[in-house]
Amino acid sequence: MDLSTAVDDQPESASSERSARVSATATPPSATWIRLRALTTRRWFWPVALLVGYVGQTLFRLSLSINNYYPSVHADEDSYLVIARVLAGRPTTEMPVGVVIPGGYPLLLSPALRIADNPATAYHLIMGINAVLNALVFPLVFVAARRLGLARPHAYLTATAAALAPPVVFYSQFVMSDTVLPVLLLAWLITMHGWLSPGSLRRRSLYAVGMGVAAGYTMATHDRGGVVVALTGLVLVVVLAFGWAPRLASLAGIGGLGVTYLGAKLLAGFIENQFKDVPPSTVGNKVFENLGDSKYIGTIIARTFGQLWYFMTSTYGFGAVAFVLCVVVVFRRAFTVADRVVAFCMAAMLFGVALAAAAGLADTNRTDNWVYARYCAVLVPLFLVVGLVALFRAGVGQLLKLALAGALVIGVIQLSVGAYAGSELRQWVLPWTVPDAQFLASTWDGVHMSRTTAGALAVLGACLLLRAAGGRRVVAAVVGCLTVFTAYATVVITDNVAEPHTKTRKYEAVGLAKEAGLTKGDNLIMDWDLDWGTRMALSFEVYWGRVWTNNVKGGNAPQEQANTVLLTLPKDASPESSWPKPPAGWHVAKYSKDRGWVLWRKG
Repeated sequence: MDLSTAVDDQPESASSERSARVSATATPPSATWIRLRALTTRRWFWPVALLVGYVGQTLFRLSLSINNYYPSVHADEDSYLVIARVLAGRPTTEMPVGVVIPGGYPLLLSPALRIADNPATAYHLIMGINAVLNALVFPLVFVAARRLGLARPHAYLTATAAALAPPVVFYSQFVMSDTVLPVLLLAWLITMHGWLSPGSLRRRSLYAVGMGVAAGYTMATHDRGGVVVALTGLVLVVVLAFGWAPRLASLAGIGGLGVTYLGAKLLAGFIENQFKDVPPSTVGNKVFENLGDSKYIGTIIARTFGQLWYFMTSTYGFGAVAFVLCVVVVFRRAFTVADRVVAFCMAAMLFGVALAAAAGLADTNRTDNWVYARYCAVLVPLFLVVGLVALFRAGVGQLLKLALAGALVIGVIQLSVGAYAGSELRQWVLPWTVPDAQFLASTWDGVHMSRTTAGALAVLGACLLLRAAGGRRVVAAVVGCLTVFTAYATVVITDNVAEPHTKTRKYEAVGLAKEAGLTKGDNLIMDWDLDWGTRMALSFEVYWGRVWTNNVKGGNAPQEQANTVLLTLPKDASPESSWPKPPAGWHVAKYSKDRGWVLWRKG
C-alpha cells in the first residue's frame, strides 16, 4: 500500500532541506557509519536480522509466561485444552463451556498434549507454542510495512514496536485463540494486497490461495473468523465482477477459501462427534437474534462504540489515525485498487467485529461488556502498522489533520458510551478484561475512560510533537522510544494483571487436586454447587481420566466409570452428610472444611 499519493505533504520547509544538505556537506559520514551501511546491503543481513528479531520476540514472550502451568481464564482456556486433548488422541471428557467451539487453535496445541504425560508439562509446552506462534506478528508486520513503502530499517522498527504492544502479547500468556488470530489476519490482508497488486499470474494466484486459506483458517479458529470469511467472499465477488484481478487468480482464491472452509467444517464435525451430548456454538445465531430485536439496538450501538473506544486507546491513538486514514483511502481514487480494497477490509473488519461482539453480549450489564478489550485486540498490529507508517511518510500538516480527526472520533464515541451506560461504567471490573485501559489511566481499580483517553492521546501527542519539531529525521528515534514504551507497558500489565490473575486461581486449578489426592486413573464426578472455576479447571487437571458434572447428592446415579466424587461441604456439616444416600462401596476419602469440599472414593 503506497501512502505517498495522498498523505505526503509538500516539503516541510525548504530552509530545513537546505540546512540538511549543508550539514551533510559539512559533516561527512564516519567510517563506522559507512561500514554499517555497507553491512545492511549484504544479501544475508536482513534475513538474519529478521530471524534474530523473531527469536528475541519469542524469548520475550516466554519470559512473561514461563511460570504459568495451569489454566486461569475460565472457561475459555479449559475448553480449548479439552478440545486439544481430544485432537491429541486422548480420551474425551466434559466440555467446560457447554458448547463445542472452533478447533483450529486447539489443533495447533495438540502436539503438546500428545507428548506431555501430565497437565503442568502440557501447559508449559503450550506456552512455548504460543510464544512461537504469536511472535510471527513481527515478521508479518515487517512485510506489511514494506508493502506500505517503508525502507527496511524503518519497517524493522515498526514491526518491533507493533509486535511488543500489550494487546498483541497479553493473550499469548494464556491458552486463547487470540494468540494466533493477529497472525492469521495479517497474513490475510498481506496476501489480499499481493493478489490485487500487479505481478505475474502465478504470483497473484499464490497470493489469492493464501488469502483464502488464511480466511478459512481464521473461521476455524474463532467465531470472529465468520466476519473474515464474509468479507473475503464479498471481495472475491466484487473483484470478479469488475475484473480488478486476473480471473484465474480470483478463482484460485475461491478454491483456497472453499477448501479451507470445507476443512473447517470437517474439523468442527469431528469435534462435535466426540462431544455428542454438547451442542455446537450458537454465538452467530445470538448475534443476529439480538440485532433483530429493537429493544437491544441502543445497547448494541453503545457497546460497539465502547469496543471501538477501547481499541483506539489501546493503540495509543494510532489506531484512530489509521482508521481515519483507511476511510480516506477507500474514497480516494488516487490510491490503487489493492490499497482501497485492503483499507475497506480493515475498516469493515474493525466495525464488524465490534458490532458482532456488542450484539453477542447484549443481555448482560457487566462493565467490561461496554468497553471490553479482547475482541478487537487481534486487529491492533494491523492498525498500528498503518498509523506508524503515516508517522514516517505523511507531512506534518496531514498528520495533524489525521490525528485531530482520530481524537475527535475517540471523544465522540467515549461521550456516547458514557452517556448511555452511565453508572454501569463505574462498577468494579475484573482487571483482566481491561488491562490497557487501566495501564493508561495509571490505576488498577476500575475503568476511568477520561483518564485512559488522556493517557492514550498524551502518547500520540508526544510522538506528533517530536515529529513536528524534528521532521522526518527524528521519526526512527520516536518509533524506537515507542518500542521501549510498548515493551514497558506489556511488562507492567503482566506484573499487575496477568500474574495476579493467574495466582488467585492457583488453588482451584492445582491446589485442590493435589490436596484431594486426585491421581492418574481417577475419573471424577463434580457437584453442580462446586466453585465454578474449580469445575472448569478440573476438566483439564484430571488429565488422564475424565470428569462429569452430576447432581449425585440429589439422587442421580453416578457414572459407571467414575471412581471419585467431589462435593461441596458446608462448614458446620459432617463430611458423610454431603452425600445422604451414597451407593454401596463409596466412602469419604478426604475433605477440607476450610475450603468447603469433600472427596468420596469408590472401593
